[in-house]
Amino acid sequence: MTEATDLGPELDAALDRYRVELTGYCYRMLGSSFDAEDAVQDTYIRAWRSFEKFEGRSSLRSWLYRIATNVCLDLLNAGNKRARPMDLTAPQHQASAVLSERPEVTWLEPVPDGRVLPQTADPAEMALAKESVRLAFVAALQHLPAKQRAVLILREVLAWKADEVATLLDTTVASVNSALQRARATLAATRIRESEAADPLDADQVKLLGQYLAAFEAYDITRLTALLHEDAVLSMPPFDLWLQGHEDIAAWHLNQGIGCKGSRMLPTTANGMPAFGQYRPREDGQPGWTPWALQVLEISDGKIVGLNAFLDTARWFPLFGLPEQLDESYEAQQGA
Repeated sequence: MTEATDLGPELDAALDRYRVELTGYCYRMLGSSFDAEDAVQDTYIRAWRSFEKFEGRSSLRSWLYRIATNVCLDLLNAGNKRARPMDLTAPQHQASAVLSERPEVTWLEPVPDGRVLPQTADPAEMALAKESVRLAFVAALQHLPAKQRAVLILREVLAWKADEVATLLDTTVASVNSALQRARATLAATRIRESEAADPLDADQVKLLGQYLAAFEAYDITRLTALLHEDAVLSMPPFDLWLQGHEDIAAWHLNQGIGCKGSRMLPTTANGMPAFGQYRPREDGQPGWTPWALQVLEISDGKIVGLNAFLDTARWFPLFGLPEQLDESYEAQQGA
């Protein structure tokens, strides 16, 4: 992890070189895409202010990670902890489902791949990076005490050595190894549900997503539920409601969710997984569609196991570069 650091007037460029990987690190620590961006900005401000004290005894990268870790620990000490609906409540049934909204700070947030996944030519490194930003994995990290979380990410995701982590955290190698062991045990107990990464998609994933897109836009719920695993989960932050299984998910779409009929979808990716910007027909009856949800799909063994509909589109669509609305030109493009 050593590197030559001849910065001089090139400090801005040198700092920017690490922006994506630091954002990924802060996102895993905090579970919030916006908090991660703020943490990296705070890291860079602190780095600029204290750069005269940087003596080059460690690499610039290590020094920045040290600052970023302290920023994240400060935020986590304030009690910040993100969750998914499945972490907070029991599943409901469609017939008696109650929509209870919780504050934004409650929820684990999606993040665009490009914000947190550095480009690499190594397929194994990219696969690990995507695996480590999956919603289920980041949600599991939230169960760890802050320093255990940092240790596990640095050791197992970023492949730092134990002595490097000990130096960063001002502790001993023995303490690092102990924290890692406890963190692994906690994660094992959470039974993280497996899901497959996207981008690039394999042929089976391409087929599955094409079938899902066609079924959803046609609002053929029979076809749609046939693509779901038998115990698939539907969640809709900022509501703490979640449903599980074909029957309840199908019933939801045909009852409370019937307003989604006639929706149009734009593909994207989030958290290393396939995603869609969902647009519902305009409520005023005029032609076109307006934002309704960012759908992030979890796939395993050729079936969809998770439908995560993030409804705060005012936050998510600009972040993911999705348009503010769709007009008739969308249909023309689809038919071309």
